[in-house]
Amino acid sequence: MKKILAMLLAVMMVLGLFAGCASSQPKATQPATNAPTDAAETPTETAPAETEAPAAAGVITKVALVTDVGTIDDESFNQACWQGVEAWCKANGIEYNYYQPTEDSTDARVLSVAQAINDGANTIVMPGFLFGTTVLTVQDEYPDVYFIAVDVAGGDLTFDYETYYDPSANVACLTFSEEQAGYLAGYAAVKEGYTKLGFLGGMAVPAVIRYGYGFVQGADAAANEMGVDIAINYTYGGQFAGSPEITAKMEGWYQSGTEVVFACGGGIWTSADEAAQKNGGKVIGVDVDQSSLSPRFITSAMKGLQNVTETVLAELNAGNWATYGGKVSNFGLLEGEYVGLPVDTWSLANFSVEDYQAVKSQIQDGTIVVDNSTEALPTVSAHTTVNEIG
Repeated sequence: MKKILAMLLAVMMVLGLFAGCASSQPKATQPATNAPTDAAETPTETAPAETEAPAAAGVITKVALVTDVGTIDDESFNQACWQGVEAWCKANGIEYNYYQPTEDSTDARVLSVAQAINDGANTIVMPGFLFGTTVLTVQDEYPDVYFIAVDVAGGDLTFDYETYYDPSANVACLTFSEEQAGYLAGYAAVKEGYTKLGFLGGMAVPAVIRYGYGFVQGADAAANEMGVDIAINYTYGGQFAGSPEITAKMEGWYQSGTEVVFACGGGIWTSADEAAQKNGGKVIGVDVDQSSLSPRFITSAMKGLQNVTETVLAELNAGNWATYGGKVSNFGLLEGEYVGLPVDTWSLANFSVEDYQAVKSQIQDGTIVVDNSTEALPTVSAHTTVNEIG
């Protein structure tokens, strides 16, 4: 009997030992998604793996904005999106911050994104087409983070402009109908009485081209309605900043009779404004209301950058991320008040707010369809002459 008890006790001890060993094994864990990436790594051109969207109806814990080459007070993209982040986060009691990359490179932008995530942000706002390669680099590295890429189009999601990728489910790419804003600016300028116009684009990227071609369409429509002849000088500066060379070209335009120039491309407006000041000319701003920058701005062709940022943050926090996640969504007058002119600050005397609302309504109801093609300059009526200048 004692031998049997001893044997039973031994068996129980062995079983207990196995159970203890099993319970002491570590559970498998997923790699941490908030570890900073190595900024020195070169982005690969392999197709990004599909990721599932972060859990729906999740609460935004912290929002970070990463600037492109500008600052949060640049009177342009960064500032407008930052104002959207700031306004929405303050209204909803959400922590927020911004990060400015140390240089103009994908590596620097990726490093800033990683730092923001490491600091606790689960929602990253990235303003400007320069973030295209950044999106491709980080979207699958951080599948539990929401990326809101403002003004990043499908054509920006590429490393080599030969192979293009779709945004992953945790990325919302937001674009605008620049052609509609450009149309309104061109229409208003001619209705105001200007017949010698100019378009000074920055780099010939799709968004800038749409602004320019819309400007031509709007100016031509107004000229045709009024039965007046107009001329438009059209050029690109090849950069998003002013320069002595661009200023000299603008001086030549104004001295030859150009009355107003649509300066479309970041800081390139400085060249148009300097030349306008010397020659009694006027300027049209872009992206945001630029009337505070110079008394020579008569109006601005605006995108609702702040509006869009607040809209998508609100939808995300409400659990409606699927509306935008994994997609390139466009915002214009058909979607809401996402492009337009600043009626409260413009210096237009002959083109009234009522006139503006009327033409805008025609775009909204489809009576006026503004072509958004970027392949070639729009066909114009006999009233309009467009001079392309290299």
